[in-house]
Amino acid sequence: MITVIKGWFEKHFSDPQAIILVSILFLGAVLILYWGAILTPVLAGIVIAYVLEGLVKRFSSLGVPRFISFLLSYTLFLTALALILFGLVPLVISQVSQLVVDFPQILNKVQELILTIPEKYPLFADQEIEKMLGSFSTELVIVGQKLVTVSLSSAVDVFTVLVYLVVVPLLVFFLLKDKDVILNWFRRFLPVDRSLAFSVWKEVDAKMGNYIRGKLLEIVIVGVATFIPLKIMGMNYAATMSLLVGLSVIIPYVGAVAVTIPVAMIAWFQWGASSDFVYLMIAYLVVQFLDGNILVPLLFSEAVNMHPAAIIIAVLFFGGLWGVWGVFFAIPLATLVQAVINSWPSIQGKKTEVP
Repeated sequence: MITVIKGWFEKHFSDPQAIILVSILFLGAVLILYWGAILTPVLAGIVIAYVLEGLVKRFSSLGVPRFISFLLSYTLFLTALALILFGLVPLVISQVSQLVVDFPQILNKVQELILTIPEKYPLFADQEIEKMLGSFSTELVIVGQKLVTVSLSSAVDVFTVLVYLVVVPLLVFFLLKDKDVILNWFRRFLPVDRSLAFSVWKEVDAKMGNYIRGKLLEIVIVGVATFIPLKIMGMNYAATMSLLVGLSVIIPYVGAVAVTIPVAMIAWFQWGASSDFVYLMIAYLVVQFLDGNILVPLLFSEAVNMHPAAIIIAVLFFGGLWGVWGVFFAIPLATLVQAVINSWPSIQGKKTEVP
C-alpha cells in the first residue's frame, strides 16, 4: 500500500510545476477560509475590477485608449451603483417592511387554504391536515422571525455598509487603473517557470470572466423582465419579488424552483384563485422559460461545459464552505478544478508561454 501511494505521489508531484500550482491553490484557499470575512471588501473590489476589465477591453478593441476606456467603465460602474443605492434599495426596504407587517395575514390565509383541503380532497384525513398545518405554520413563523432579524441586523450594520461603500469603489478605481503595476508586483514573488499555473489560469480566465459577466447581465435582464409584468398587473412587493427572481439565477436549477414559491404565495394572497393570479403566473413562467431556453444558451454557450449534476454538487459544496460567495462562485471554482484536472497530465515535456 505504501509503495502504491509513493508511486502515485512521485507520478503526479515529482514535477516542480505541480508543486507550484498546488502551493498557489493551497495558499489561496487558506487566505479565503481564514481571512475571507476580514478581506470581504478587498475580494469584492477584485471581483468588480475583474468584471469591469472585460468592459475596458471591449472599449479598447474599438480603438479607444485604455485610460479613456477605464474612465468610461468606471463611470458606468458608479452610475449603476448610484441607481441601485438611491433607486432600488429604498424601494426594496420599503416593500420588505410592508411584507413583515402583512406576514401574519399571509400566514392566516395560507392556514385557511390548508383547512379547506379535506373538503375538496376527502383522501386527506383531518389529523393529517392538522399535522401538516402545524409544521407549515412553524416554518412560516421561523421565516417571519428571520425577516425581522435581518431587518434589525441590517440596521446595526449600517456603519459597516457605509464603510464598504467608500472602500470598495476606491479599491476598484486603483485596481483597474493600476492593473499592470499591481500584477507586475505580484509576479516578483512567483517562480520564473510557472507554465502549468499559467496554463490553468488561461483556461479559467476565459471561462470565469465570461461566466461572471454573463451571470451579472442575466441577473439584470431576468429581474427587469420579471418586474415589468408584475408592475403592470399591480402585484404587491413587485420590486422585491423581481429582485429575488433575478438573484435566483445565481443558483442553477434550484434557484428558479425555490423563488417560484414566494412569487406564487404573494400573488395568491393578493388575488386568490382568480384570472389575475393565472395571468401573472403565466407571465412569470414565460420569463423563466425564455431565460432557461434562450438567454442562458446565448450568454453561456462557451463559458461553462459541465454536467448539471456537477454544477449542483459544486453549488452545494462551495456554498457550504463560503456561503453566498461560495454559491455565486461555485461554477467558476468548479471550472478551476476542471482546468487543473485537464492541465495536470500535460506537464510532462510541455512548455507554455509564461506572462
